[in-house]
Amino acid sequence: MALGEPAFGSATPAGIMRLLSHYRIDVSGKRAVIVGCSPILGKPMALMLSNANATVTLCHTKTVNLEAEVRRAELIVGAVGKPGFIPGEWISDGAIVIDAGYHVGGIGDIDSGGLLDRCAAVTPVPGGVGPMTISTLISQTVTAAERAAGSA
Repeated sequence: MALGEPAFGSATPAGIMRLLSHYRIDVSGKRAVIVGCSPILGKPMALMLSNANATVTLCHTKTVNLEAEVRRAELIVGAVGKPGFIPGEWISDGAIVIDAGYHVGGIGDIDSGGLLDRCAAVTPVPGGVGPMTISTLISQTVTAAERAAGSA
């Protein structure tokens, strides 16, 4: 994936990219901020967005002045694993908001209160990124089986 070669990407970031593609959201040239740097979500998400020509900043819970980084984002991916960690007021008007977190009570990593009225796109929690992860896993499984059977 880092070399831009065809590969099965991590399911959640690959699902997010499919979601963006489906809604014809072009990330090329956009300033993307990912909050969360896990090896299965944050880091692959950064690679996928970078491969799609976004300008990517990878942040985490220890990022100095995280608020300023989030405010600059045209696309924000919350993938830190802490409920409500990113306050909605940090997010700029017109931003694309992808919340990859899910916590007890249907709470995401981003406090989404008021975002629907001022952002270009916002994924719901639950029902946004999770189903895309499952769909991507199924698609990758079918493709792998077809390849193994020699029909793809």
